[in-house]
Amino acid sequence: MPLFLVALLASSLLNAQSTTYWQQHVDYTMEVDMDVKTFQYTGTQKLVYTNNSPDELSRVFYHLYFNAFQPGSEMDIRLQNIKDPDKRMMDGDQSRIASLSESEMGYLHAEALTQDGTAVSFEENGTILVVDLDKPIPAGGKTTLEMTFKGQVPLQIRRSGRNSREGVALSMSQWYPKLSEYDFEGWHPNPYIAREFHGVWGDFDVKITLDKDYTVGGSGYLQNPNEIGHGYETPGTKVKTKGKTLTWHFKAPNVHDFMWAADPEYIHDTLKMENGPTLHFFYKDNPEFNENWQKLQPKTAEAMEFFSTNVGKYPYEQYSVVQGGDGGMEYAMSTLVTGNRSYGSLVGVMVHEMAHSWFQHVLATNESEHEWMDEGFTSFISSLCMNQIMEQGKQNPFEGSYKSYYALVNSGLEMPQATHADRYTTNFAYGIAAYSKGSIFLSQLGYVIGQDKLMETIKKYFADFKFKHPTPNDIKRTAEKVSGMELNWYLTDWTQTTNTIDYGIKTVEADGDKTKVTLERIGEMPMPLDILVVGADGTQETYYVPLRMMYGEKDNPYPSLKRTVLEDWPWAYPTYEFTLDMPLENVTAIMIDPSQLMADVNGENNVYQAQE
Repeated sequence: MPLFLVALLASSLLNAQSTTYWQQHVDYTMEVDMDVKTFQYTGTQKLVYTNNSPDELSRVFYHLYFNAFQPGSEMDIRLQNIKDPDKRMMDGDQSRIASLSESEMGYLHAEALTQDGTAVSFEENGTILVVDLDKPIPAGGKTTLEMTFKGQVPLQIRRSGRNSREGVALSMSQWYPKLSEYDFEGWHPNPYIAREFHGVWGDFDVKITLDKDYTVGGSGYLQNPNEIGHGYETPGTKVKTKGKTLTWHFKAPNVHDFMWAADPEYIHDTLKMENGPTLHFFYKDNPEFNENWQKLQPKTAEAMEFFSTNVGKYPYEQYSVVQGGDGGMEYAMSTLVTGNRSYGSLVGVMVHEMAHSWFQHVLATNESEHEWMDEGFTSFISSLCMNQIMEQGKQNPFEGSYKSYYALVNSGLEMPQATHADRYTTNFAYGIAAYSKGSIFLSQLGYVIGQDKLMETIKKYFADFKFKHPTPNDIKRTAEKVSGMELNWYLTDWTQTTNTIDYGIKTVEADGDKTKVTLERIGEMPMPLDILVVGADGTQETYYVPLRMMYGEKDNPYPSLKRTVLEDWPWAYPTYEFTLDMPLENVTAIMIDPSQLMADVNGENNVYQAQE
């Protein structure tokens, strides 16, 4: 090999070995004027973009989400073609987007755009704006992009929108031109078709001008409370307003999104936690539901404390629960939730959306590619939270997730969790894969490595990857470091395939004065096994079959019971035998996985019962 090729190869290997994590940074300064009668708004945006990547960038992309709410958009066409469209966006069999008039549809358009003072060319492709830069941004360089834009808030509510069914005037999420993320995989200019987002970390400085009678709540810290009033001002302060509008000035540090909502009838309550943030609540004055919103407030504090204790300390000084949207959706330092609910339902939606403050708004996974990491992990931790703060007393708080997963498997509609969020053939398959199967990823991981190691993994994952964009490999490697086990098989089979777990007790036979048990692996996904044996005298003991490719074993999950660790089971072998040191007539029952945390798709073959 020529010497220059040897040198080039050596240099490439050195660079590959020294590659470190990087992420882009963007700071937004925006001013927006909202006309509450026409629901049209104009705005200016100054965006300072830092290219921390090792690549030179010659173009950038923006998201223009409100353009999805137009007849003929990709979102509209998807609604018309998917087998089970979102009912919130349908009138019978018809897409409501398709029937929006010019004054009812949504739009977001860039009117002018400069880079460092020089006009640049741009092209609008549905919900994506493609911008050809005047000058490439070098690796490590910065540029300033300044834009004027105009928008119209859609009548159709899908997270954002106007005049919700509960009467909330403005739910303003995905409302501004949002820079697309560029990471180690490249650009992510995903069109807004149905769901899920990915954003650049940065600081937001936002001024919102609208009718003075409207109260605004959402992301960020209000900078001018004594000019605004509306429950923000210092007690005893007299607020004087001039004119018909007010300008609300918010700053949100180190976030990747910014949401606000506004209504002239909002009640604004606050609750200052003793060792936590100030909680804000914005809800419509409705005698039927006001009591639920008041009872919600101390439960919100309990949930905040639970997540901070079990995942990691909430990093902001404020969190807002805001009535709006069309269900529940998480945003930076806040959430939008529908509020006309029973007390239990209101607590449930608050808990789930608040949990997203950790699993998405601090641990900012790419939701389009790894939606199960934010929705699933949120479902997992919120199930634990609800079980505690609502005193549900469930032995298995995740039972509902397992039932949903089994229904998906039996439906024949399952697709791998690695499927892009917009590519699922049914919303049914997406929902269960993201929420239920995503939750089981963690609850079942606790079965594999031990519950104490699972909770330790979650805390370390938060500590190591907060304010970053973690990937599936990051949670897997964290669990490996905590447990000392090899877990690539677990991540691969569970998330990248539709392989199922199915182990069975094939035979239980007398073997002299002992008993021979033969197990069989029917499904393709491997697992270690906990086996409970009940004797005729009522005694119980467990046997543990490690999986060879784990190269490790968990601690005894039932410390009050005797446990025998057996030889490991190599995956390729379809059967496995072990011997019980008792005669067959003394064996009353044998059960694979008494915890029910292993997602075995056929529980009927997991139990042996002695014949009477």
